[in-house]
Amino acid sequence: MLKIRKPTSSGQRHQADIDRSMLHDGGPEKSLLLSGYTKRQGRGFKGRVTVRHRGGGMKKKIRIIEWKRTKFGVTATVVRFEYDPLRGAHVALLQYKDGEKAYILAPENLNIGDEVVSGPEVEIKTGNALALKNIPVGMPIHNIELRAGKGAQMVRGAGVSAVIQSKEGDMVAVQLPSKEVRLISGECFATIGQVGNQEWKNRKIGKAGRKRLMGIRPTNRGTAQHPASHPHGGGEGRSGVGLKYPKTPWGKHAHGTKTRNRRKNSSRLIIRDRRVK
Repeated sequence: MLKIRKPTSSGQRHQADIDRSMLHDGGPEKSLLLSGYTKRQGRGFKGRVTVRHRGGGMKKKIRIIEWKRTKFGVTATVVRFEYDPLRGAHVALLQYKDGEKAYILAPENLNIGDEVVSGPEVEIKTGNALALKNIPVGMPIHNIELRAGKGAQMVRGAGVSAVIQSKEGDMVAVQLPSKEVRLISGECFATIGQVGNQEWKNRKIGKAGRKRLMGIRPTNRGTAQHPASHPHGGGEGRSGVGLKYPKTPWGKHAHGTKTRNRRKNSSRLIIRDRRVK
């Protein structure tokens, strides 16, 4: 649910934020925090900037999310819901019957006190994780594996879900949030339900200072730059792009150019491209 701020200042006016009154008020579970983490600030493994306009921001603690759900047959109870600064979705703290604790993404309509379980053939219920081949057609799912046992890689954003369309032998056709239809092995696991906090996409930041706290630095338009700095730069006044194709700062085609490798092995698993209307 969105919380509309009162217009007591220019930054508060029109600001709409997520209501977190139902979330845990204290700190995270200390045993589930990743230690020894340093910020990447948009840099790759060589230490060079690979994503521009990143840097600064508040210090964050990384929660270890259980993407694999490998404790088959062990029932877990939802203890509380928490805010996670590294993702749009909220996380749910689980307490297993054997005493172990774990974080998972909080699905929509999951409540405190509910019990969830994982296994190849468990009950079809929100929060339960099981193999795709045992999930009925038309069921909304999230946290989908691409390789069995590797852990969830797809459909993890706030408010998103995928739908099983059909089953073809050992493969399952899944429609992803982008409307792409893709074949995935029936042995791969997925979690029942839609990811929670679907109002996340409707929030309004309100001011530039909040973006800086989030670790986002300012972006400068190409047309406003010097011609040596950007292909769109230069000219007298507001001259526009002035090219056949919009370009990136490095001269590559931008705005809709396909970048996927045609020889990529997994292309044969894509039944319907996300761009097809």
